[in-house]
Amino acid sequence: EFLSVENLKVSGLRIAARHQLVVIRDLSAQREDSWFKSLFVRKVDPRKDAHSHLLAKKEDNNLYKIQFHNVKPECLDAYNDLCADIFPSIHADPEYPCELVGTWNTWYGEQDQAVHLWRYRGGYPALTEVMNKLRQNERFTDYRKQRGTMLLSRRNQLLLEFSFWNEPVPRPGPNIYELRSYQLRPGTMIEWGNYWARAINFRQQNHEAVGGFFSQIGSLYTVHHLWAYKDLQSREDTRNSAWQHDGWDEVVYYTVPLIQHMESRIMIPMKNSPLK
Repeated sequence: EFLSVENLKVSGLRIAARHQLVVIRDLSAQREDSWFKSLFVRKVDPRKDAHSHLLAKKEDNNLYKIQFHNVKPECLDAYNDLCADIFPSIHADPEYPCELVGTWNTWYGEQDQAVHLWRYRGGYPALTEVMNKLRQNERFTDYRKQRGTMLLSRRNQLLLEFSFWNEPVPRPGPNIYELRSYQLRPGTMIEWGNYWARAINFRQQNHEAVGGFFSQIGSLYTVHHLWAYKDLQSREDTRNSAWQHDGWDEVVYYTVPLIQHMESRIMIPMKNSPLK
């Protein structure tokens, strides 16, 4: 018996619908299989070395520690005197493989704050040696007890220095210092380093570049750039002059998207700071 035109249409629609359902099921199965495989298969970065080895200086094996101490406002002067009494003795003692790079009070930024930067020549073994010796140092133990009554909070980070920055060395003053801290998106440290390896050449005109560091322990993917200026107006003029160099605008354009959070501190050196 011949099918009517209407029956043929209905039959055709049913066949098309079944075909569409088969295709959808097949695609769904493929997606599920692809999703399942993604649990076990990852695209691997072809680099065969840690980022810290690619970015840090290899010839000196320096490790840095930066400390942020938030001091009770009424105790700030006493705290500064306490640091001035103990830091120079540790810095000058050859038995301690560490150096005080700089010590400051925050002027603009978080108030009643002290920032200390130490260098350990010899890396983690030097840090461990210093910590063990300080536990046996009665003067330092007394310092820590007194310090504990003056602080609201404290935190620190262990840092490595970027290979393309100058090593921080003592400099005469008076200067103000800016610590610019950047929290980067995870996985972008190499990209940041590649851009700043070129950008640092634009920021040497007035010898303002002091040091550049990235975190190893503490808050990760953190970068600190340390700059020195004669005063706030000198800072403004120096920063504006960077825009006169071809390529600086490109560096800013490509590095800003890498940043999750950034902070600037203007700091005044304490009287015992090697960076005056």
